Amino acid sequence: MASQGTSATPGAGAHAAGSPQALNQIVIEYLSKKGYAKTEAMLRVESAHTDHEGRPILSNLDDQPGVKYQKAYSHLKNWIENSLDIYKPELRRLLFPVFVHSFLQLVKEGHTKPSQSFFAEHSVEHAAAHADDLMKLKAISLPQHIDDDHLARLYRENKYKVNFSSTTSNLLIHFLEETEDNGGRVILRIINDHIEMKTIIGRPTMFGEEEGILGEDEGIAGHTSGHSESGAILPVIRLGPLPMPADFMADVEDELREEDAAGGDFSVGLLDEFHKNIKREESEDSLMRGHLPLPPYTGVDIEREVRLVKESREKMKLSGAPAPALPSVLMYTFHNTNDGLQCVDFSEDGTIAAGGFAESYVRIFSLNGKPLVSIIPTENFPVAPKTRRLIGHSGPIYGVSISPDKKYILSCSEDKSVRLWSLDTYTALVSYKGHDSPVWDVRFGPYGHYFATASHDHTARLWSCDHIYPLRIFAGHLDDVDTVIFHPNSAYVFTGSTDKTIRMWDVQTGNSVRLFTGHTGPIMALTISPDGKWLASTGIDSTIMLWDIANGKRLKIMRGHGKTSIYSLTFSMEGTILLSGGADNTVRCWDVAYGTGAPTAEAPEGASATAAAGGGGMLPSGDGTTKTNERMLDSRPDHLQAFYTKRSPVYRVQFTHKNLCLAASANMPNAP
Repeated sequence: MASQGTSATPGAGAHAAGSPQALNQIVIEYLSKKGYAKTEAMLRVESAHTDHEGRPILSNLDDQPGVKYQKAYSHLKNWIENSLDIYKPELRRLLFPVFVHSFLQLVKEGHTKPSQSFFAEHSVEHAAAHADDLMKLKAISLPQHIDDDHLARLYRENKYKVNFSSTTSNLLIHFLEETEDNGGRVILRIINDHIEMKTIIGRPTMFGEEEGILGEDEGIAGHTSGHSESGAILPVIRLGPLPMPADFMADVEDELREEDAAGGDFSVGLLDEFHKNIKREESEDSLMRGHLPLPPYTGVDIEREVRLVKESREKMKLSGAPAPALPSVLMYTFHNTNDGLQCVDFSEDGTIAAGGFAESYVRIFSLNGKPLVSIIPTENFPVAPKTRRLIGHSGPIYGVSISPDKKYILSCSEDKSVRLWSLDTYTALVSYKGHDSPVWDVRFGPYGHYFATASHDHTARLWSCDHIYPLRIFAGHLDDVDTVIFHPNSAYVFTGSTDKTIRMWDVQTGNSVRLFTGHTGPIMALTISPDGKWLASTGIDSTIMLWDIANGKRLKIMRGHGKTSIYSLTFSMEGTILLSGGADNTVRCWDVAYGTGAPTAEAPEGASATAAAGGGGMLPSGDGTTKTNERMLDSRPDHLQAFYTKRSPVYRVQFTHKNLCLAASANMPNAP
């Protein structure tokens, strides 16, 4: 007789055998029998908050990895975009630091996939202004990266400064407090921990700093923007010219008297022009002669000074009333370089050019059609050529510089060395080795005796031609030093770096005396006005910034090259016109004074750009034109003119002492 038994079919509240919940139930029953009441109670609570697979059940979506940061960031962004236009420029500057710290916090908590999703979704909106930082942050994916990565530590250990007007600040705080449960609490925590909100005097405006450009004293000091120490007393600097030795001045005057006696159809004599320039240069800000040791002058120095006086008398004036003339641009285009041209430099008098190539050689070109004669007779057989090739480096050439007296040329290379070449014999004289990484730039000083280098090893160095070791090492940048230039009085060196900062160094002490910060990308080019008072800088962020060197303040920002890199800058002899050349195939002309409080220039109705034939392998560009009607100029009033090429990125622009601008470009046959 079959017995009647109960089936083992589980009910609604039962759990499958072997499941985490079933195992928890067994343990709970065991603890209950043994009398471990407290342990049993704790296990019951934990068991009630796990699913059938043992994973925790989150009752609040904000506790899920990444959701609260995603929700908070979107909450802030949507509110900003729906705010009145007058508040948006200030509020938008808050988004990037909030984005960075939300991402870093996700990584620190070990949420790899949510952090990557958050970065992929929101990094695009910051790419234009912060591409360099985003590229480095993208590589951070594990918690240990937070401590190992330099950029992550920089953001975690320093507060990001943002300036707000009192009205904007009050609106933001009120909004975040009113919406704490919707993400406001998360944003407030980030602001309290990592952001310094500074209230500034004044009302919000739609016409303040440009999109993505931080204001004065904003960002992280020494990185994105701001001074190294807010309110710090700046070291005293002297920006006046280096006085001319009395005996040297007497010899130059004697030479000028002889030139004047020879006659010439000029209303102003050379001696008068010389005295006018000397008087103009006299200043309380001038250096002492002993500040910069220089070797005894020679006949070559006298010849150069006489030439400069002649060129000063003959120069075309680019400033005046009611409307100054715009410069002519003489464009030299390198053909058939196969994208191997790395750098270009022109001599002071515009008669020769030097190009550095990826194939590890330097090529010298005659620009006036005259042969490049060597003092070694056999080097001129059968005839002296109009171009010379200098071979000696074992890596691509990244920088070249022709000495002021046109006797020497310097070149720097990936092979970590700098070479000095003679332009009398076209042979190598010295190899300078001191950097332990590729050397990106080299530049002669105004008097030719000293030169400076910039390197991948995060340092710049000062050298003299008669020493094979550096005289000074300028260390302070956090990344590659990309470009270097001397102040006109040769007492200071300026360096631009991948860390987005520019530093001014005292040659005598080796100390950093100014820090210029505000660019959002690596610095590509620097130039200083002939009077030594203003600095212009540019870089990958496609902006040109004008600075007052004395007080370290930014005077204005200039845009016009679109989103392309700008490779070169140059001031006119009066310092009133600035020219820039870049990857957008243009040379652009800017009114320096406009917007700074100084007297401004006005653009004339027409201007000219001249295409010229170059000697020794350089052909007429055929593409130096102005197209004010066909192509829309930047609407800014300080943007005076644009000179367009067809398909040639402009690598170098340089004013001669006659105020003629020389420009160099490389033809790109496959470019659109």
